[in-house]
Amino acid sequence: MIALVGTLRYTSHRSIPEIHQARCDRGIQIAERTVTHLLQRYEELVTLHLADQRRLRDRFKEQGQIVLAIDGLQPDVGHEVLWILRDCLSGEVLLARSLLSSCEADLASLLREVQQVIDVPIRGVISDGQRSLRNAVQTVLPDIPHQLCHFHYLKEAAKPVYEADKHAKKELKKHLRGVRPIERAVEKRKDVEAEAIRGYCLAVRSALTDDGRPPLAAPGLKLHERITAIVASLTRVSEKRGICRVNSNACVLS
Repeated sequence: MIALVGTLRYTSHRSIPEIHQARCDRGIQIAERTVTHLLQRYEELVTLHLADQRRLRDRFKEQGQIVLAIDGLQPDVGHEVLWILRDCLSGEVLLARSLLSSCEADLASLLREVQQVIDVPIRGVISDGQRSLRNAVQTVLPDIPHQLCHFHYLKEAAKPVYEADKHAKKELKKHLRGVRPIERAVEKRKDVEAEAIRGYCLAVRSALTDDGRPPLAAPGLKLHERITAIVASLTRVSEKRGICRVNSNACVLS
C-alpha cells in the first residue's frame, strides 16, 4: 500500500484526492487523510534508504570510484536552496541539504561531508559554473578534475546563435499569412481537396506554434525545415494535378 501511494505520487504525479480515488477503485476503502499518512511513511522510508551509509559503502566498494555531481535548486528567489550531491556512475544520491546561502564555505562543508560518507576515491566533479561552487571544489578537491555540466556549457555557448535564430524565425513568420481565410473558404466543404487544404493549414499552424528546445533544437531552423517540407509537398501536388485549384493569391505562403 505504501509503495503504491509513492508510485502514484512521484511517478504518475497524482494529487492526494486522485490517489484516494485510485485506491477506492481498487476496492481499498480508506480515508483521504490516511493517504497523506501513507505518503509520509513512504517519504520516511525513502529517506532512510538514501541515508543508509552501510548500503552506500557496499555499493561503492564494488564500483571502486565515484564521479560527483553537485547542483542546487532554488524554487523561489530569497528562499533556501536545495543542494543535491550524487554519484553519476550509480545514480545514488549521497547528500541532500537545504542552505540559506550558497557561499564557498557552506558548499565546501557539503563536499567534506560527502568525503566522510564514502570510502572510495572521487575521480571527477561535474557542476555548473557558479563561482562559489568552483572555489569550493578547488578548496576541498584541489587535485580532482572539475568539468562544467554539458548542458550549462552548451546553453552559454549557444546564446549568440539563439539570438540570431530567434531573429530569423521572426522574419520567417512575416512570410506566413492568410491561414484563417483559407480555412473559412473550405469550412463547409467535405470533399477530399478541402480535407487536404485543412491539413496544410493545420501543418502551418503547428509549425508556427512549436518553439523548439534550445540550445539543441533551434526554433528558427525547425520552422524553416517544416515550412520547406510544406512547400515541397504543395509543389509535388501542384505538379501531379497539373493545375492547383487553390487560388494562388490566397496561398498560405506569400
